Amino acid sequence: MRPRVGVGPRNRCEWASLDDPLYLDYHDKEWGVPVHDDRTLFEFLILEGAQAGLSWGTILRKRENFRRAFDAFDAKKMSRYDERKVARLLGDSGIIRNRLKILSAIKNAKAFLKVQAEFGSFDSYNWRFVGEQRLDRPWFRVRRTDYLLRAYAGHGDGQRPCHIMLSLQGTLGKD
Repeated sequence: MRPRVGVGPRNRCEWASLDDPLYLDYHDKEWGVPVHDDRTLFEFLILEGAQAGLSWGTILRKRENFRRAFDAFDAKKMSRYDERKVARLLGDSGIIRNRLKILSAIKNAKAFLKVQAEFGSFDSYNWRFVGEQRLDRPWFRVRRTDYLLRAYAGHGDGQRPCHIMLSLQGTLGKD
């Protein structure tokens, strides 16, 4: 379980920096709150990929720039990005300018669209693994999430981002 610290009327995860209002707002209003909107879920997926090796605070501070640069996380548009668009993104100082992360975002857009086509929505794909109910147990103790992690890995993403996605979208409760 993630350690929790008491702060006023709320308990917050230890990682939620008390001196960073952006982190606190994110923790209190988004982290672990059930999400059923595919575009928001896709945004989380892309931001989590961009975060690898960096702090989440860095991503939160650049989030609006990512929205602008990645066409408001429109997976259809992103799936068609070509080398010219990649070059423009690599020149955009408002986002993380890492070629592999940008190419991964494009690959994940294509995988995301395949999942939508096969399951009707990314939301239904995710929530079917937990019986349409939020799991208020540590993720590693839930057998069904093992299957979900393997299924995600088969659609172009790795296990760590999948675990984070499960928490971000509220499928897993705040431990």
